Amino acid sequence: MERIGIDLGGTKIEIAVLDEGGAERLRRRVDTPAGDYEATLATIGALVAGAERERGARCTVGVAMPGALSLATGRVKNANSTCLIGRPFREDLQARLGREVRLANDANCFALSEAVDGAGRGAACVFGVILGTGVGGGLVVGGRVLEGANAIAGEWGHNPMPLAGDEPLPLPRCYCGRAGCVETFLSGPGLAADHERATGERLDAAAIARGAAAGDAACEATLARYEERLARSLAVVVNIVDPDVIVLGGGLSKLARLYERVPLLWRRHVFSDEVRTRLAPPVHGDSGGVRGAAWLWDGA
Repeated sequence: MERIGIDLGGTKIEIAVLDEGGAERLRRRVDTPAGDYEATLATIGALVAGAERERGARCTVGVAMPGALSLATGRVKNANSTCLIGRPFREDLQARLGREVRLANDANCFALSEAVDGAGRGAACVFGVILGTGVGGGLVVGGRVLEGANAIAGEWGHNPMPLAGDEPLPLPRCYCGRAGCVETFLSGPGLAADHERATGERLDAAAIARGAAAGDAACEATLARYEERLARSLAVVVNIVDPDVIVLGGGLSKLARLYERVPLLWRRHVFSDEVRTRLAPPVHGDSGGVRGAAWLWDGA
């Protein structure tokens, strides 16, 4: 049976159909209706109906979503797409589609995709990291997503940044209500904010990367701070989870220098005489979320 995967993002909704062997048979992408819950449900419904018409068959449906479903209420929590928070998203989507729908956090879906047939293929333990507009994490053990007792396993981005004395005070505020979260430093906007604090210059993450590549000393210093902070933060994950591989996703995962420099830097923070954990770029790029959502029905 073919599987539909849907990646519900803040700016786009993507759908893909995978066959039983994981080959992609269809892909579509549309803009997310900004801040409009009902329109988001309608858009997903239309995408599923269109995909099934084209494929000529009914499919399973999995959804990669921001945040998670509360185990207490069944409603969405911890989503940076705030129109979802407090909504019975699974029930509403199942009613619209007329079938069971499997949902997981988008970072969990990314990690699952890379664990099934990506950079973590064959590994016993894979930690997937999203470095984009936000910072997320997902943990796959033995080929299965680990959700945890509170449905927050892998929520690495909302741990405090391990401090080393070079962080600004007061610590930057996070949308979650806390200050100094990993996300406030390692997201794309966090990188841009750090550069502006240090230089007074407003540049986005892509421009900072271009500047560093061109020899701009200020941009290079910003990326060096970013790499050190990423190394410290991932060392905490290695010390607790000890994964075989950490796969980076999101826009900042395209910085090739991270894969060489961060493992050199994390050595002094990991509690071991050697670090065998690999840091790897994603095989499936920004398709990880949608593919992982489809794989939520593995074995269907």
